[in-house]
Order: sequence, then structure tokens, then C-alpha cells
Amino acid sequence: MSLTANWSYPTAIRFGAGRISELADACAAAGIKKPLLVTDKGLSYLPITQNTLDLMEAAGLGRAMFADVDPNPTEINAEAGIKMFRDGGHDGVIAFGGGSGLDLGKLVAFMSGQTRPLWDFEDIGDWWTRADPDGIAPIVAVPTTAGTGSEVGRASVITNSETHEKKIIFHPKFLPSVVICDPELTVGMPPMITAGTGMDAFAHCLEAFCSPHYHPMSQGMALEGMRLVKEYLPRAYKDGTDLEARAHMMSAAAMGATAFQKGLGAIHAMSHPIGAVHHTHHGTTNAVVMQAVLNLNRPEIEDRLTQAAAYLGIEGGFDGFYEFVGALNKSLGIPANLTDLGVTDPDIDALVASALSDPSCGGNPVELTKENVTALFKTCL
Repeated sequence: MSLTANWSYPTAIRFGAGRISELADACAAAGIKKPLLVTDKGLSYLPITQNTLDLMEAAGLGRAMFADVDPNPTEINAEAGIKMFRDGGHDGVIAFGGGSGLDLGKLVAFMSGQTRPLWDFEDIGDWWTRADPDGIAPIVAVPTTAGTGSEVGRASVITNSETHEKKIIFHPKFLPSVVICDPELTVGMPPMITAGTGMDAFAHCLEAFCSPHYHPMSQGMALEGMRLVKEYLPRAYKDGTDLEARAHMMSAAAMGATAFQKGLGAIHAMSHPIGAVHHTHHGTTNAVVMQAVLNLNRPEIEDRLTQAAAYLGIEGGFDGFYEFVGALNKSLGIPANLTDLGVTDPDIDALVASALSDPSCGGNPVELTKENVTALFKTCL
């Protein structure tokens, strides 16, 4: 099977090794002539980024880059990026990197022509309709990790630096016009990041699959996404140069982010405030709390996960699936609990309050309350 393809669901995706070479053509397809490449601090000096800037320059697109992006990007990062975009007269964004670079890049493009403040577009009700759609610049997304799936998402997660809360900013036009998924860009990911981002993809698929909302297309995508992670994450973790495994993990990441249109749940509702306050890696945090959330949701998802286990080749129904998650975490070096992850002396009441206000709560199979979310946090410490 050739691991090269062109897809138009959920947007135009150029998938395959070496396809970063098509960046100039992707910009042309999106109508971008003077892009600003947005990435995170850690990536800015790496060869994959410098090579991408070289491709831009050779095509007459310049080599403008904004890299003042924190691991959990904030409105301060956004303001600086928007200023650089406007001052430079740019007409589009190349969002390049993992979740932080992709989210911040998409946000810069979204806010570039808006007059209202950022928080006016939080994912609450129909607040997205406040945006001027003509003020949103086109986006080409280039993921360099295989987890968040933000390259096919319609939102960005931004941390409020004053309240230490993660907020979801949503608009349909956050969805990039063109995506380049080149697994060669992920070969340099260290094992720890491979594990954390891979478990993020798994969490997206798992929560979407368990969500009670109706979306059969997402349901099927979530199930197959879990299978790809099960089969190929251990290989990518063991051997970062395994291009087949890297390619399938990029697919799983995009599938998870497409599938969670059906909903997320308590895993993400917990992970968002933990990451905002304690600066933990998002995907790794998802993995740490996953088994506790499975136990909470068991009354509503046991039959569904029994069916999933059968498809995934896992014996033992729900219990087998639960044990598989624990064994996978252990094999990937995921910390056993939040304390081992670095969450010390947490304000549980504050974390619970933030979790209960997170939009992800709406997709959890069991209604989340102050009591059961408090118990979740205590179980995970």
C-alpha cells in the first residue's frame, strides 16, 4: 500500500513523505503570496524549520517567521504574533509545528482582521458569529507532531495568562485551507514527545467514540484511529525513523481531531486546567488521567468499549480495554499519576471549578459534578 494520497476531508490534505516540497504550491492554492510562518520556540532553530524557510524564500514567499510561542500559548503570544502579521503586511499564515504552533498560527490568521478582543470569540453559544469572516486570513497547516490534530481543527486552545485557564476559541474558518502531512517532519521527535502526542491522538479518538452525541462518521473514524495508535505508536516510540509508523500516527492524529466534532469528555476537561496551571504536557496529562475517567464512565460505556475491544483485538471486554490502556502507558514511560507528572500541591477546588466550566464536559457520557470530578482529581494524584 502506498502511503501517499490527496484527501479533501475534512479539508484539502496533501499526505505523504517529502510533500513539504509542495509548500509553495499549497500557499498558491490558498491564495497566499506573503506568508508568516508561525511556530514555537523549540522548533524555530531546527533543520526542518530552516529548510521550510528556505523553501519559502526560494519560491519568492520571503522567510518571515514568528516563534514567540509558549508550550501553552497565551493571549500575550497572540498579540505579538498579530502585531508582526499586520506590521509585515502578510496575507496568510503557515502554521507549523505541534499543537502550540498550530493553534497560535491559526489564531493569528483569525484575529488579523478582527476589531473585537480575543476573548469575545470563546467557544460559547454562537459567539463565533461575532467575527468578521472577511478579516480571517487563509491558513496552510504543517504538523510536525502526530497528536493534537490541530491541523484539521476549527478551534485553538489559548491559555488566559491572568486567570490561568485554557480557553477554546472557535470559528469554522479556523480550518486550514490546505494541510501538508509529511511524516518525515516527525522523525526527529524524541520518544517522550512521540508518546505524549500519540496518547493525545488516542484520547481524542477514545473520547469521541464514547461521547453520547450522534455522529456516525466520527464514530467510525474514532474507532479506526484507536486501532492505528494501538498498532503503530509502540513502533514509532521504539524507532523514530520508522516512517510507516510515523505516517500512520499522523493519520491517527488527524482522524482524532476530526472525530471529536462528536465531543470530548472528562479526560480533556481535567487536562486543560492541569496544563494551564501546572504547565504539563497536554497529551501526557490525558494519558495519566485516562484510566480514572474510564472507571467513572464505565456504567455508560461498558458495552460500547466491549465492542471496540473486539475490533482492536483486545480480549476481556471493558476490563481488557482498561488494562490495555495501563499497559500501553507503562510501555511508553507515561507517569503513573499526576504527582509523578509534576503536579504538586494542587488547588483541587480551583482545578475542579475550571474543569466543570470546560466545554469538553458536554461530551462526557456521565454527567460531571463537583463531587465526581473532585474524586477524579484525588484518584489521579
